[in-house]
Amino acid sequence: MTSTTNLRTALPLEHQERLMRIAHEVNFDVGARLFEEGGHADRFWIVRTGSVALDMHVPGRRAAVIETLGHGELVGWSWLLTPHTWQLGAEAATPLRTWEFDAKAVRSMCAADPTFGQAVSDWIGHVLAHRLQAARTRLLDLYAPYGSGSPR
Repeated sequence: MTSTTNLRTALPLEHQERLMRIAHEVNFDVGARLFEEGGHADRFWIVRTGSVALDMHVPGRRAAVIETLGHGELVGWSWLLTPHTWQLGAEAATPLRTWEFDAKAVRSMCAADPTFGQAVSDWIGHVLAHRLQAARTRLLDLYAPYGSGSPR
């Protein structure tokens, strides 16, 4: 977990408070799927307690777990970017308590207040960069020949 992916350190307090005003608590049992790769991204979550495994479909194999997220971290970024399609899947790795957000409402808040919108976009950009690097590293760990992931 990096400071730019955790809500408490990624957004200024005023933006956190504004975002939390539209949150509602949603809980998931172990093994519950939050979303499937390729599905419509119409919401996102922030982990309160527990953990979420992000996974990626790998043809002919079991889904590869890319990263495990915990307290304060954002689950789902695809809701912000058109066409609003999940790029990964997510499953509750433990009993999970989250704050859930309606993506359309947050996109409307971003459009109405450019400062808020820029802060949210920056946050999502940092999360996206982190997740892309995590996916690259994990897939190299799983499928590349030994030593192929070493620095150039």
